[in-house]
Amino acid sequence: MKTIKTFLLLFSIISIPLSAQTTKRVVKSSGTVNKIEAYYFHYTSRCVTCKTVEAEAKKNLETLYPQLVKKGLLSFRSLNLEESAGEALAKKLEVSGQTLLLVKGNNKINITNEGFLYARSNPEKFKSVIKEKVDELLKNK
Repeated sequence: MKTIKTFLLLFSIISIPLSAQTTKRVVKSSGTVNKIEAYYFHYTSRCVTCKTVEAEAKKNLETLYPQLVKKGLLSFRSLNLEESAGEALAKKLEVSGQTLLLVKGNNKINITNEGFLYARSNPEKFKSVIKEKVDELLKNK
């Protein structure tokens, strides 16, 4: 009986640090909420402006935030709404049509209008809008 109590005491002492380490790992892995994801949802048939919005958004994110992109903390994905992957993610993010969306955790910023207004006619303005909105997301933890 004494051997069993000793074993249980020893087991409980050993398992305390193990459970503490598990908790730390969970906290670290949930830290990926800091990632910003840019999504451009489009249809198969696209005009010059649609293609320019995609190209300019991607280029601006890569040139404004090269370190974040390199570290995997900022990504850009173009998704066709007429394909299953695009359709599924659009449903999850509550997107119903062509959309340029910045997402960080539960925060979503829709910059579709700015993209279509400025990507072709004033690319520098579009770049400044992207910078402003991404910086806003970077400040929010």
